[in-house]
Amino acid sequence: MKAGDVRPYAFVLAVRDMDATAAYFRDALGFDVNWAEADDWRLLSRGQVRVMIGNCPGVTPAQEIGDHSYFGYLEVDDIHALHAELSRRGAIIRQPPADKPWGQREMLIATPDGHRMMVGQTLASAATA
Repeated sequence: MKAGDVRPYAFVLAVRDMDATAAYFRDALGFDVNWAEADDWRLLSRGQVRVMIGNCPGVTPAQEIGDHSYFGYLEVDDIHALHAELSRRGAIIRQPPADKPWGQREMLIATPDGHRMMVGQTLASAATA
């Protein structure tokens, strides 16, 4: 990597209840909670995905900002296995896995605040095209 190169680090979300959101990411989505002792931030990680949540009790809830509540698109190799795991954990799944015409099988996951992330798996037919 050269000086000045940029690489992704984490999604950043403003949340109304940092501890409850961190617990949801841990218990329902299977993330590790890092920076547990920081005052106004938590770093959450699962695999190569990191999410930083900031304690913002007065922020407009994400469910009130419509399409702006989407914050990420994640890719997996086995969406059905992830769907089964997250369902068992009690995750908020707004749309179960479904094949899309653009060659992805996708599901929509939400947080209690209303932030949304899409998870996709490339369909075999799209991968060989």
